[in-house]
Amino acid sequence: MNKSDLIETLYKSNELLPKNDIEDSLNYIIDCLSSSLSNGHRVEIRGFGSFSVRKRKERIARNPKTGKSISVTTKFHPYFRASKSLKEAINN
Repeated sequence: MNKSDLIETLYKSNELLPKNDIEDSLNYIIDCLSSSLSNGHRVEIRGFGSFSVRKRKERIARNPKTGKSISVTTKFHPYFRASKSLKEAINN
C-alpha cells in the first residue's frame, strides 16, 4: 500500500470528509513525524510502534565496480520498531 492507496482507503471508510482534507491531514502527520525525527526526537504511536533516529558510524567502504576504498561519513537514519500488539496482529 502506498500513500495514495492509504488516502483512498481512508476516503472510502468515511466519505463525509473530502479527499483533499484527508490528503492534507496525512501530509501534515508525515511532516510532523519528519520534523520530530530531524530534531532527534523519538515518536511513539501506541499499539503501532515507535520511530527513532539511529547513528551510523563513519566507515571505510568499497566501490563495487572499481574496488576502490572510500570514506563514508557519519550519517543518521530513521528506524522503526513495531509494537508488540502490531507484531501479534501480523502473526495471527
